[in-house]
Amino acid sequence: MANATEVVSAIRELTNTKQLDRAELIDLLKDGLHAALLKRYGPNVRAEIAVDEMKGTIRIVVLKTVVENVEDPGTQIALEEARFEDPEFQIGDVLEEEVPFAEFGRTAVQAAKQRIIQRVREGERTRIREEFADKVGDLLMGEVQQIERGKIVVMLQKFREAEAIIPYREQNHREHFHQGDTIRAVLKRIEETPKGPRLILSRGDPLFVKALFKLEVPEIQQAIVEIRATAREAGSRTKIAVASRDDAIDPVGACVGLKGSRVQAVVNELGGERIDIVPWSPDPERFAKLSLAPARVARVFSDPDTRTIQAIVDEDQLSLAIGRNGQNVRLASELTGWKIDLYSSREWLERGGEGPLFAPLPPEEEKAVKVALTELKGLPTELVAVLERNGKKTLQDILDLEREEVAAMAGMTPELADRLMAFLNELVDEGGEEAPPAAAAAVAPEPSPEPSPEPSAEVPAEPPPPPPAPPADAE
Repeated sequence: MANATEVVSAIRELTNTKQLDRAELIDLLKDGLHAALLKRYGPNVRAEIAVDEMKGTIRIVVLKTVVENVEDPGTQIALEEARFEDPEFQIGDVLEEEVPFAEFGRTAVQAAKQRIIQRVREGERTRIREEFADKVGDLLMGEVQQIERGKIVVMLQKFREAEAIIPYREQNHREHFHQGDTIRAVLKRIEETPKGPRLILSRGDPLFVKALFKLEVPEIQQAIVEIRATAREAGSRTKIAVASRDDAIDPVGACVGLKGSRVQAVVNELGGERIDIVPWSPDPERFAKLSLAPARVARVFSDPDTRTIQAIVDEDQLSLAIGRNGQNVRLASELTGWKIDLYSSREWLERGGEGPLFAPLPPEEEKAVKVALTELKGLPTELVAVLERNGKKTLQDILDLEREEVAAMAGMTPELADRLMAFLNELVDEGGEEAPPAAAAAVAPEPSPEPSPEPSAEVPAEPPPPPPAPPADAE
């Protein structure tokens, strides 16, 4: 059985290791001892308990009133018995009966221990709530403790007492982890259970991608660049829409990084998942057009009442706009928050759509617009290099560009963007709506191959194998 010195020493250790208030622990010890006194002396017992931390002693005194005839032995003592202690005692006096700590036995110590353990647990639960309440959406790192019934149990590096799990539905099922592996995940929410708060982590939620970009992109950490929308099919493809609070900062370029270093770090953490980064726009039609990248969209119509977008693409862009198993248009719809209906130009016209969307150009104009940018007069070499890195290699690729698309290109500076827009405006001024003939005089006649004029940044990945079937009792 523990003596008083050992109990006081244990309190001191708990104070240091569990970060609990020492005075509170002493009060809990006193409560436990008082509970033992109640069992021994009855419900009316009066007692004084003093704990001396310096000396490591616990003094317990039971107060009894001196009476002629004892009716309650727990609170009274006979005059004759009291005068054995001190002949001066009179009826009505109070006798202090000191009770050795050792006489309480194991029961008293156990009662105090249970109260302290309960308080320690409550304190840990409170600290977990306070520690993680404002960390939802943040990355946490830990070690895979075990994998049971489909869920991954994680021991966090900086808060080992916290219960943290990645349920089956929050996992990327293209990934496989083993016990002892280091793992990163985003805190999605905090659940309350009978055992206390439980941290629900995720690697399959779009929040995980946002947290990874925040880690890799200083402009996002500084709130200069903001991820305004995300859409994800974990393990396969993600689309994010970004905007900048500073006109001098290209949001897409900031997320891509020098030679793609930033986005590639995110792709590596996601196991090769494909990522499309597009500029965000408050205009739903403009945003829908951008979100369907890498497909080139000719025209869009919106119906605000039904939140529906009708997007028309050329025949050779239709499969790209739809994506494998409809993934591209599905993610674009999720990204914009609007239903997107795709039509090829032929289908649109057959349905009675207005006007020819892709009227063929005369041969001489078609030849002019397909000329390589390197053969154009008036475009600086540095600007041509930036355009080519963004998939713009012919005059046709840049004719319909808008200022927002140009600014969103990786590596594009405000000065180069101004040069390009001035060049395009000059073409329009010289040739009106029919700009290609005006440009033809400034270029060589030979056309160059037409690439996909993609205004977004995307990191492709090889198609992953199909995900495993979930366990029957997975969370």
